[in-house]
Amino acid sequence: MASEANAHVTTITMGAADAPDAVYDARQLGTPKMLVFGLQHMFAMFGATILVPVLTGLSVSATLLFAGVGTLLFHFLSQRKVPAFLGSSFAFIAGYAAIAPHGEAELLPYACLGVACSGLLYLVLSALFKAFGAQRVMRYFPPVVTGPIVISIGLILASSAITNCSTNWLVAVVAIAVIIVCNIWGRGMIKIIPILMGVIISYAFAACIGEVDWSGVQSAAWIGLPVLWDNTVFSLFGSNFNGGLALTAIITIVPIALATMIEHIGDISAISSTCNRNYIADPGLHRTLLGDGLATILASLFGAPANTTYGENTGVLALTHVFDPRVVRLAACFAILFSFCPKFAAVIGAMPSCVIGGVSLVLYGMISAVGVRNLVENHVDFSKSRNIIIAALILVLSIGIAYSATGAIAIPAGEATISLSGLAVGSLVGIILNAVMPGKIGYRNFAETGVAELAQTADEIAAEKESHPKSPAWAGVEKLVDDAQGETAADGAQPDDAQAEQ
Repeated sequence: MASEANAHVTTITMGAADAPDAVYDARQLGTPKMLVFGLQHMFAMFGATILVPVLTGLSVSATLLFAGVGTLLFHFLSQRKVPAFLGSSFAFIAGYAAIAPHGEAELLPYACLGVACSGLLYLVLSALFKAFGAQRVMRYFPPVVTGPIVISIGLILASSAITNCSTNWLVAVVAIAVIIVCNIWGRGMIKIIPILMGVIISYAFAACIGEVDWSGVQSAAWIGLPVLWDNTVFSLFGSNFNGGLALTAIITIVPIALATMIEHIGDISAISSTCNRNYIADPGLHRTLLGDGLATILASLFGAPANTTYGENTGVLALTHVFDPRVVRLAACFAILFSFCPKFAAVIGAMPSCVIGGVSLVLYGMISAVGVRNLVENHVDFSKSRNIIIAALILVLSIGIAYSATGAIAIPAGEATISLSGLAVGSLVGIILNAVMPGKIGYRNFAETGVAELAQTADEIAAEKESHPKSPAWAGVEKLVDDAQGETAADGAQPDDAQAEQ
């Protein structure tokens, strides 16, 4: 029944053919393997997700709970189509630090209130995308824009991987080696769970050489509630409510969402390129923004960090070619389950940073490689000056600002300061330049390429027809190819301005 239902669903790809080993329905692999894939995604996001509460003073267990709940909410609102995991957002760390500089328990709920209000901006932008439609949005995100953005995401994250690896390069190299061996020479299940194998084996190796501190694990309880009332935003509204501090938190933190929303678009572009599915068009940015925004609001209200789509899990998708959102939802369920077990959170928290670094090094590189593939497969023509300028500025601004002394561009706005990350600035500049600069939208003579590919298809059909001349299907197939060639050739005859408008 599932296959019959799927037969009527129109799939919008990114213009390339699906990889032969791509898996879009993991049910064909069986339940045990799906569970293992879910665990792999959970381990991939774990290190970065729990790092945010460690740095800010928020609850690790609440973070896990609402990472899982937020992911499930995101999947529900995005029609269960996008294989994205929502983990803790690093973009809001500066906001938490501004309101609760030392992680003060009594001040963190005010910071969470500001983050919850920032989630409302996602809903506003979602409504705008819904009003104007995907077609008008997509013209601002051709491969010459999305490719460099995706490349930048991986390269920006790379520094954190190197920093983590540098704590013990031997353990990091073990993790990298295990991932490579499993992915290249592994057989059966081992070949498609390289990240999980890398985590387990390198963690065990680190424990054997004394790199793991088990003290926190020994003292942690087996069962515990992940949310405490005093940590929630709702606990603020009493006799001791500080309206001035609440307003300050809102004014200070809400502008951060302007940057994270741009980053969200970049992340969805990266997932689209990885899976060869146009998630910007279907289910649409209005749905993904809505899911991300509501997940952030929900998490913040209960004392957890803001949520965002995670690049680590995009790297897992690129490495395993298992693109079924069901396995990501399984990871979300595991996160929810383990949020009620402080002992498990302590075990993961005890994982040495060098293990996380080794795994992340591969994942972040995969993200950038997907961006390069996006440019190649879509025939972006870098003999055109406009394309070179757009790509160059996206890369230099995104990476350069990220590695600058401040790590962001600070824009004063009254008493508040809006900090735009390098990725946000690079993305904005790329989108604006692509919209205002004259010329085609970034494909290399796309119409002629289409004609050539169709001509090749026609030749293949003719050869096959000679082998099976009596087949009644050839007339219909030849008509489809002839019609497509005629339409593509007609498109190629349009002036540049018309093609740019398309």
